[in-house]
Amino acid sequence: MSRQSSEITGSTPRLLASAVGVAITAISSGHLAQAADSGEKKPAQDVLSLDADTVVGAQSDETTYNVEKSASDKYTAPLLDTPKTVTVIPQQVIKDTGATSLVDALRTTPGITFGAGEGGNPAGDRPFIRGFNAESDTFIDGMRDVASQTREVFNIEQVEVSKGPGSAYTGAGSTGGSLNLISKTAKFADFNDASFTYGSDQTRRTTLDVNHTLGDNAAFRLNLLKHEANVAGRDGVDVSRWGVAPTVTFGFDTPTRATFSYYHLSTDDMPDYGLPLTNVNRSKQNPSRPAAVDRDNFYGLSDRDYRQSTTDSGTFHIEHDLNDALTLSNSFRMVRTTLDYIVSNPDDSKGNVANGYVYRSAKSRNSTSKGWVNQTDLKASFDTGFIQHSLVTGLEFSYEDVHNRPYVITPGASGNTCNAALLASGDCTSLYKPTPSANWTGSISDSAAYTDTDTKTRAAYVFDTLKLSEQWDLNLGLRYDDFNTESSGYATAGRTTPAGYFDRENDSHFWNYQVGLVYKPLPNGSIYAAWSTSSNPSGETGGEGAADVSLANGNLDPERNRNYEVGTKWDFFDEALSLNAALFRTDKTNARVTDPDNSSYQVLDGEQRVQGVELGFSGQLTPKWKVFGGYTYLDSEILKSTTQSDEGNRMPQTAENNFTLWSTYQLVNDLTVGGGTTFVDKQYGNTANSVMIPSYWRYDAMANYKLSKNVDLQLNVQNLTDKRYFDQIYSTHMAHVAPGRTALLGLNLHF
Repeated sequence: MSRQSSEITGSTPRLLASAVGVAITAISSGHLAQAADSGEKKPAQDVLSLDADTVVGAQSDETTYNVEKSASDKYTAPLLDTPKTVTVIPQQVIKDTGATSLVDALRTTPGITFGAGEGGNPAGDRPFIRGFNAESDTFIDGMRDVASQTREVFNIEQVEVSKGPGSAYTGAGSTGGSLNLISKTAKFADFNDASFTYGSDQTRRTTLDVNHTLGDNAAFRLNLLKHEANVAGRDGVDVSRWGVAPTVTFGFDTPTRATFSYYHLSTDDMPDYGLPLTNVNRSKQNPSRPAAVDRDNFYGLSDRDYRQSTTDSGTFHIEHDLNDALTLSNSFRMVRTTLDYIVSNPDDSKGNVANGYVYRSAKSRNSTSKGWVNQTDLKASFDTGFIQHSLVTGLEFSYEDVHNRPYVITPGASGNTCNAALLASGDCTSLYKPTPSANWTGSISDSAAYTDTDTKTRAAYVFDTLKLSEQWDLNLGLRYDDFNTESSGYATAGRTTPAGYFDRENDSHFWNYQVGLVYKPLPNGSIYAAWSTSSNPSGETGGEGAADVSLANGNLDPERNRNYEVGTKWDFFDEALSLNAALFRTDKTNARVTDPDNSSYQVLDGEQRVQGVELGFSGQLTPKWKVFGGYTYLDSEILKSTTQSDEGNRMPQTAENNFTLWSTYQLVNDLTVGGGTTFVDKQYGNTANSVMIPSYWRYDAMANYKLSKNVDLQLNVQNLTDKRYFDQIYSTHMAHVAPGRTALLGLNLHF
């Protein structure tokens, strides 16, 4: 295990005890007595509901599946009038589906798949949105969330998924879209929620959500988490994490509002790369697939492998109403994350799988990421003649420093073609009967090589919705970015070799825009046409993924992307149900591809295209029947590449058809039942289309029974049919196995 494990384990009880103590202190005996007498929560007072990213007042209906407005000020119109596909996953959907991670929550939304990482990001969140990697395009309360992580949902109010190029909103990246996670913040109300979940595979999950008013214009909220479980259908794979997130808000119904918040999450997991791929002589005509072995086969080493991570962030948000039409706000966040792991990659690159063996190729990382981001916004409402304006303009500055010093992992025997010596040393194992508890005889030491990557961003932006008439709106957005990334350190040769030192820098400047025209034939419907762009500079992830400016791409200009979209959105049943449809085309006009004259470098000479259809629905068909989901058709194609055999192929991690449906129905006053289904088409793992994972259907079910106003029980069964399927695929070695059938029974207390 990691040398840090004893520190983390020792500190966990003390920190949790302190957090629980704060929660107990916050819950006064008077509040408990009032809850016992009334049998229900204290109703939220009528307070100012703010549209800012982090300061939120009382919500009108927390049980809704339909959200009318984004929490981000950059969307200067309600979602019905926003010329862009934006799907909001509300907290009630997260609760009803039994989601315990961001990946679980995102599976309810079509058009999103997940990529596998060989190094840098095992078990982390690596979503692909409309066919493009969105690993670096995750935001929390409108500010970029740096570094690779496995993100939790215990402190999330809702998840906003924006589809299509959107660098005008986000800056670097956002080719296929972006994610904005809205945090739980203090509300001007008194409530206490506790949940205890027990399930199959030794699942134990406890969450606490405490919110209390402090005087006339302040409130405190605390969220706590402890989660431990084995992974269904995987031998020897487990997860463990705990988190704490306090927040306090001042000035709810005053001209000046402020929120202070802190977030901590620690994880200690057994990393799992899944099953090896087959067929070394793979081709487009005969693509390699996951090996036909038992689903529960685990090829890691239980006494060597581990994955530990921490995330600590502190946020301060303040806003002031200069007058009824002008609001100035500032948000500042500091973040520190760590990622420390050693993991076994079930490597088939030497043909071992064909002979019934698997080589355990060790991957490692020991990195620390530190950074900050600051955003200042001015929001204004005004008229110029007959045109009404809803304008937001702002400045953004950010900095991130990532230090990565992996380990040197020396096998117990030489070579990587499995033989008797490698089997005896634990570096190889049987394909059909792997031995996770094998005695590995190799050694681990700190590497002399390291990489330091610094990323600095300066940006200015402006967004405006111009109401030209009752039926016509014009939506405009413009952003300028100064993006600088510098990577330095020593290569594998080590510090004793002067030639091993490197220092590379990429300094990029780019403009991006968003233009949308909206026509409203009726007050409850809109038809729109939109154009938008995005940019991908070298080193854009600035963290644990493609973490540095490489020799191959260091001197390149940013990749450029453009999107054309026409769509329509409609609200029905007094805005209880929302439907949307869109046709879109996204073009990457200068994709990075291998230089045909020097394979060590890349050139901007590729072209990629994803075009398709998206349909979405969210809300209520009747007062008792809720639905959420959608469908995407993605026609992806590599139009141009220096590897000519790739031209005409589908893009990796892009499912042609993806359908999601989640629905609940209140049978009687105290009993609600629900279920969902997901279809994901086959996916290729590389541009050659020579490795793939098959399509799959997955089914889920739930039932919630209210024992009283203060107590309810919820049963979730995920992957109801215990389907063996794969949700990630790497370009060469392996495919990740999705969890098998998981049953979760939760006891939820509200007082």
